[in-house]
Amino acid sequence: MVVVTGGAGFIGANIVKGLNDRGIGDILVVDNLEKGDKFRNLTDCEIADYLDKREFIARVERGDFGRAKFKAIFHEGACSDTMEHNGVYMMQNNYEYSKTLLHYCQAKKIPYLYASSAATYGAGKIFKETREHEAPLNVYGYSKFLFDQYVRRILPKKTAPIAGFRYFNVYGPREQHKGRMASVAFHHFNQFRETGKVKLFEGSDGYGNGEQRRDFISVEDVVSVNFWFLDHPGKSGIFNVGTGRAQPFNDIASSVVNGLRQSAGKPALSLADLQREGILEYIAFPEALKGKYQSFTQADMSTLRKAGYKKDFLTVEQGVSRYIQSLLGNAHR
Repeated sequence: MVVVTGGAGFIGANIVKGLNDRGIGDILVVDNLEKGDKFRNLTDCEIADYLDKREFIARVERGDFGRAKFKAIFHEGACSDTMEHNGVYMMQNNYEYSKTLLHYCQAKKIPYLYASSAATYGAGKIFKETREHEAPLNVYGYSKFLFDQYVRRILPKKTAPIAGFRYFNVYGPREQHKGRMASVAFHHFNQFRETGKVKLFEGSDGYGNGEQRRDFISVEDVVSVNFWFLDHPGKSGIFNVGTGRAQPFNDIASSVVNGLRQSAGKPALSLADLQREGILEYIAFPEALKGKYQSFTQADMSTLRKAGYKKDFLTVEQGVSRYIQSLLGNAHR
């Protein structure tokens, strides 16, 4: 049996679906469904069982799983809200939970593949998996950073594979439950269908309107990286999972709008045309985000490539186009 924590969430549900596509249905999904809408992410998936996160942790700590040995644990369960200020909750949910599962996997010799975050780098300009480049800006980033530090101390004496993935800006299917934390692509899809416009922040940190740049990665590629490590248990460490390309938010907006225009039989418009026609609307940069916002991210992919991962990553234009078709298909259904 394979365990996917956060398995009803965005990346977790995509991993579950990806396992199904591999012919694997013996899956234990672990999640917290107090916000019940997430169940929709699993309605087209086949799983063997579901456990509430708290019950799962209690069973792990009691040793209730006995001699049962899981083939792998994909640990995607976390609070990913960068605006969450409750540090006690964040550290319990992201740090202590992760430690409990790490020690369980080491004791049982189970591969442990877990979600870290590019938020560990904070406002730095170099995004390489080394300590001198890490300086998180919020308690979410700190919870991920601190667990990565804990893993680094375990790695030299590990008894089973450990792979941590510093996800950059992930977008794609099964994120509709995330509310304000859903990707810009998802918000733009809904904004354009409802109002005929999309909204981006005005310029900040020396960047022009909508020109802040992030490393946007499709969840398809995220799942692919996770499965590569599942298939290569000799590889361990902490790895960036981005594309290695920083693209402006304007590229996301243009890709979404033009994807929807083309689906309606209309021609694509240039960025200048979108701005001139008022389809791209720039709003004031929020006070609450000043000093806590990454205006530039670009993953250094050398560590992942050195490990042996060779597959090309989708560009924003490729990935968002596929995502728009998926969203339109769901809307039609």
